Amino acid sequence: MEKAVKIADEAVINKIYVIRALKVMIDSDLAELYGVETRYLNKAVSRNIKRFPEDFMFQLTNEEFKNLMFQFGTSSWGGTRKAPYVFTEIGVSMLSGILNSDRAIAVNIQIMRVFHRMRAMLIDNTDLRLEIEKIKGKLEGQDKSLEIIFRYLDELIESKHENVPRKGIGYKPNEF
Repeated sequence: MEKAVKIADEAVINKIYVIRALKVMIDSDLAELYGVETRYLNKAVSRNIKRFPEDFMFQLTNEEFKNLMFQFGTSSWGGTRKAPYVFTEIGVSMLSGILNSDRAIAVNIQIMRVFHRMRAMLIDNTDLRLEIEKIKGKLEGQDKSLEIIFRYLDELIESKHENVPRKGIGYKPNEF
């Protein structure tokens, strides 16, 4: 049996991208993690294509591929000539069924754990965001209330400063 492979979680996290509002991993990155060539990974997938519907795996459009190359800072010549396939979390878990090497199984388990931790962090952050939104709502309400209070105070101050004719003190002769 092959020695257990340990890859840093950061190495896995850095290979997860958000494309079409989905967290995905690129075929070449997965092949690197599994210790196989990308073409062998893609051949294994094509032999089992029924296991990979569109929500498990899809090929990037040319525009998405160009954007990805721009993010990587790679040139347009050399390397990959066609748009890569990307795998969603479910697609990555399906890969474990078609790749049988000990390394692929160990790496796949690690990737699934990373996806699980990311989902847990997102849920925690969602709860935190909801609490912050509640606080913001309360503060906005207080801002409006304070604004009304200050407006009334300004009106009171202005009404006190208006020159109201004062009644004289003392004896007034009758005007007949």
